[in-house]
Amino acid sequence: MITQNSLQGLYKDVEEKMKRALATVTREFTEIRGGRATPALVENITVDYYGAATPLRQVAAITAPERNLLTVQPWDMKVVPEIEKAILKASIGINPIVDGKMLRLPIPPLTGERRQELTKVIHRMAEEARVSIRNVRRDSNESIKKLKADKQMSEDEAFKAQEQVQKLTDKYIAQIDGLVKTKEHELQSV
Repeated sequence: MITQNSLQGLYKDVEEKMKRALATVTREFTEIRGGRATPALVENITVDYYGAATPLRQVAAITAPERNLLTVQPWDMKVVPEIEKAILKASIGINPIVDGKMLRLPIPPLTGERRQELTKVIHRMAEEARVSIRNVRRDSNESIKKLKADKQMSEDEAFKAQEQVQKLTDKYIAQIDGLVKTKEHELQSV
């Protein structure tokens, strides 16, 4: 028979996988530009740093001194042209202004059409995360059914285990829905 400890291990594994899906969608949402400037918009852009593709956050300090402005202060001044090229190549709608030893990135206001496009992107990302969480649920339920079929778990235990997995699924899907509402509100506010 299966022990309570191994069931707890199963729940912990399920929850870890669901947390990873939530963390992924949260990170993706930070990279979508809302009404205000945030370093997350550019920190993962890769820069050619002496022949190695390096994330911008590893070669420069990125700050948001104003609501609609980012500044990028490279630690090595020789990399300024490479940072400028990388930002332009990223096609995020930001045109960097080289200001001596730093770059200024004015964030243009979002148009109504662009807000609608970004809202659709957010919903697509959220649905991918929900599908990922449901896949974790499906896999764990199959494991539970196999344990029941192998007579390592009673029918009642299997039912309770599946119920617990469903509670975890509902919890993480609700968190994703909350993220979507927050991000939509951020996009729609001017």
